[in-house]
Amino acid sequence: MKRWMQGIGLIYILLLLGICVPGAAGGNAQNDTGETLYLIRSERTKKETDKKMEKPKIALTFDDGPNAQFTPFLLDGLKERGIKATFFLIGKNIEAGNNADIVKREWEEGHLVGNHTYNHVEITRVSNNVAYQEIKATNDLISEITGAPVEYMRPPFGLWQKKLEQRIHVLPVMWTVDPLDWATENEDEIVNKVVTEVEENDIILLHDCYKSSVRAALRIVDLLEAEGYQFVTVDELLLE
Repeated sequence: MKRWMQGIGLIYILLLLGICVPGAAGGNAQNDTGETLYLIRSERTKKETDKKMEKPKIALTFDDGPNAQFTPFLLDGLKERGIKATFFLIGKNIEAGNNADIVKREWEEGHLVGNHTYNHVEITRVSNNVAYQEIKATNDLISEITGAPVEYMRPPFGLWQKKLEQRIHVLPVMWTVDPLDWATENEDEIVNKVVTEVEENDIILLHDCYKSSVRAALRIVDLLEAEGYQFVTVDELLLE
């Protein structure tokens, strides 16, 4: 029994030598080592790619634009950071001055452009026909600039009429994080409220018609990207 166990041990040692000693198991040992290293590197690359893809997604949205003074500054900052956002536009603001050029830039730089009615009306307080015209007028303005149909809108004050969906095909988009940036000029307050409340798949509501909001937005992007968040347009969240 002892000799039999010693024999088994010797065979095991010889097998190990054949695997670990170059040339001991034939001429393919070097090739096997190369293939092993290739597989290790490939697996490492795959893990790094998967990790990048697994970043929690959030959406940054802006209401009430375009604004000739602050929206271009915001677009510059987003472009510098490679960030895509979603803009919900007011029709009468599109028609003001050269603001149509801002809408064109938003679209061409890859942002999602949506509707926020023509006059920023609470559509539950007007007739269905007036509400329809508020949405359609702004849709037409945006489509004339972008050449694409408008698929998303944010109803002012978050109040929506379901019956409108039978007349106009837009998807209402609400929000989950609202720092009430319109009520304060304190950038720190806006930033702190967002970064402490935000979670994966959240939709952040801000406005691009206030200097404090725009400056806070860029700080929010920097802080949340450092925490590992990935910014996407709202359609990417809603269609998942």
